[in-house]
Amino acid sequence: MTDVAVVGSGPNGLAAAVLFARAGLSVEVFEAQSEPGGGTRTRQSILPDHWHDICSAVHPMAFASPFFKEFELGSRLDWVVPEVSYAHPLDHGRAALAYLDFERTVAELGQDGSRYARLISPLIKHSETVMKTALGSLLRVPAGITGPLNLGLGALWQGGPCWNAGFATAELPAMLSGVAAHSVGKLPNFVSAAAGLVLGHLAHTTGWPIPVGGSRRIAEALVADLQAHGGRVHTGQEITSLAELSPARAIFLDVSPQSLLAIAGDRLPQNYQNALRRFRYNNAACKVDFILSEPVPWQNPGLALAGSVHAVGSRADTVRAEAEVARGVHPERPYVLLSQPSQFDASRAPAGHHVLWSYCHVPAGSDRDMTEQITAQIERFAPGFRDTVLHSKVTTAAELASYNANYVGGDFGSGTVDLRQLLARPVFSAQPWKTPIPGVYLCSASTPPGLGVHGMSGMHAARLGLKEVFGLAMPTLKS
Repeated sequence: MTDVAVVGSGPNGLAAAVLFARAGLSVEVFEAQSEPGGGTRTRQSILPDHWHDICSAVHPMAFASPFFKEFELGSRLDWVVPEVSYAHPLDHGRAALAYLDFERTVAELGQDGSRYARLISPLIKHSETVMKTALGSLLRVPAGITGPLNLGLGALWQGGPCWNAGFATAELPAMLSGVAAHSVGKLPNFVSAAAGLVLGHLAHTTGWPIPVGGSRRIAEALVADLQAHGGRVHTGQEITSLAELSPARAIFLDVSPQSLLAIAGDRLPQNYQNALRRFRYNNAACKVDFILSEPVPWQNPGLALAGSVHAVGSRADTVRAEAEVARGVHPERPYVLLSQPSQFDASRAPAGHHVLWSYCHVPAGSDRDMTEQITAQIERFAPGFRDTVLHSKVTTAAELASYNANYVGGDFGSGTVDLRQLLARPVFSAQPWKTPIPGVYLCSASTPPGLGVHGMSGMHAARLGLKEVFGLAMPTLKS
């Protein structure tokens, strides 16, 4: 008999599997795809020797997540931490740059530098408690009060109707709304503002690191540790029913609520099934990968230093684009998030070539090819970009949903991120990872803390299962 069966090998499923294996339990992981990783896969998706990340590419949580910190992910693989964590271009060659160096960021923001310092400095000072709160459950007592309080106050300002009050320039509000828009949704809103402040302050603490060799290296590190402690990963094996896992003493599902219903629906009480059916999925992404003949020719040279770029324009441009997506409209000038990892990691492409990773927000279920709109937005801030494009490949929202069952309708965050679904993700409970079926737990991004490569949904679920099923404490993760 297997002690633990894990369905899904994304970062959360692998995090749970690693913890169980380190606790001395037998662990089997089942993955429908031909390789493990979920949102952390890297493939030669256009041409040989040109490595594109399939989903996540830049990892603000890699050095800040409590799970990854204890797992010592930072020392298990090679990383690049760009000098500029993220950047936000505006028209006429202007740009706001979030340097790893906080003081430099404040200085270059000019008249708004002091406002940025008042907003971000308390979060940097209390980053540990900010992260424990952000990566936990809102139904639990915060680890400390000062960090979460400052996060909440900042989110009230930047998530409410007075969010434009007090700014002297266009750069800072554009930068703040650009990072808030990662969570997909109409702006301003409290939850997106809070998520943006969490990501934004990390730009000046651990930075936004990029793994050398691609995001697949994260999955490889987790799988290697799992196997070193006796665990096994089975790829190309789709689980369609809990009955297929019946010998296991505990089952952990790194799947969406929709997939949970399909796998276990007949064994779930009706009220829980109804709650899973009420779970709302977010709008989606259309992803375009490029192969370029040279780096993106940014009008503002500082953008070449950035690991991530939000190519959308002013705060008003961001608001308009996100509002259009919320109405079911495909924006002509969408919010575009992009990264050019080959600027920092020569292993991603042959000499003389570069790879560019990009996506824009689109309505859920979209099958529209947004290559032209993404190209036009990049060209807007990098005149001549079109001339550098050698090849491109689009993955529509509908194709994202086919690629990964957790991305319902192309929602890479596995569920709308709003206040209701922060409190009820997927159900209102102090232990939302626990299903009504004894020994069966949900550990995907559809549970707290939600979107992001952090492993914390797996860690929270594993802690609960270790205690309830096996009577064991959390094992150490240090090598």
